[in-house]
Amino acid sequence: MAPIVVIGTGLAGFNLVKEFRKHDAETPVVMLTSDDGRNYSKPMLSNGLARNKTADELVMASPEQTAAALNVTVRPGVSVTAIDRAAKQVVLGDERLDYSQLVLACGADVFRPQLEGDGQDAVFSINDLTDYARFRSALEGRKSVLVMGGGLIGCEFANDMAQAGIQVHVVEPMGRCLPLLVPEAASQAVSAGLGALGVSFHFGPFVQRVDRHGEGVRATLSDGATVDVDLVLSAVGLRPRIALAAEAGLAVDRGVQVDRQLRTSDPQIFALGDCAEVDGHVLPYLLPLMASARALAKTLAGTPTDVSYGVMPITIKTPACPVVCVVAPRGTAGHWQVEADGHHVKALFRDEQGQLHGYALTGDACSEKMALNKDMPALF
Repeated sequence: MAPIVVIGTGLAGFNLVKEFRKHDAETPVVMLTSDDGRNYSKPMLSNGLARNKTADELVMASPEQTAAALNVTVRPGVSVTAIDRAAKQVVLGDERLDYSQLVLACGADVFRPQLEGDGQDAVFSINDLTDYARFRSALEGRKSVLVMGGGLIGCEFANDMAQAGIQVHVVEPMGRCLPLLVPEAASQAVSAGLGALGVSFHFGPFVQRVDRHGEGVRATLSDGATVDVDLVLSAVGLRPRIALAAEAGLAVDRGVQVDRQLRTSDPQIFALGDCAEVDGHVLPYLLPLMASARALAKTLAGTPTDVSYGVMPITIKTPACPVVCVVAPRGTAGHWQVEADGHHVKALFRDEQGQLHGYALTGDACSEKMALNKDMPALF
């Protein structure tokens, strides 16, 4: 019997298999990954520095331990070069592996902007455990970092590094923190909280070039200003990994397109997590991933199950100013109602009929999350 094959051993892949084993203890499962296959929680990467955690200390299980615990085969260090849908095989270079059902849990790549200058080797990004280890090693003995991007990841790392004693500069072209997630009042609360930790913000320009300068680098911004730091961390967003699916002829758009059962345009191939566009939604966050894993596990075990996305709050790990938000679905017409008291902001996004579709809470207002969730409609 051909196994179920899962491409990817991140949160999506491991949580899917963990849920699947609750329904089916015996069907063979093979997990493929190009990295070392260690099980860790990716959200922990952005608060590991302040806790002085090495990459090894963030690992929850080795591939051998995971394989034994879940009764699966984990194959680290392999690259899937193609999917042969007609033969129901994945291609690993010269090797071919049969599958009964295939799951794409490939995640997303960091977006790396084009930069000029000779300091490119001092520009890092953190998208997995190996990236974290590399950056942490480079940061040893250093005192300053420029973060490109003031979104969720950029703010979390800025908070983490500032708590670890690093001087942090954040460059955000869109003019404020978390510009795609929260309204301006909440952005101001976050920047004030991070500023109190010593984080410096450069709102409006973007980083144009990075040049070697003494022992560190000099970043030149689009407005002509320069910032001298030891290292640069790029945190300007993620792009779902869709190339493998596209080359196999699967439907893709912003992500690998799947229906409510996480099924692609090929009925034997599924996708979930950061690489998936679920019924038109790309939600690279923990709660949608977990809901998808639970539903898809049932489908793979023989009980077709639609995923249900209820209220999906996003918790942003910025202890200097805690944030939780729900982003209104794309295209929802409405307006913000904002109450602000210093770092404590309660912003509600309502439509013209008064229905709540989103919120942004900072500081003490985060305690209202559960009550607001009860007033929100499910996404689907």
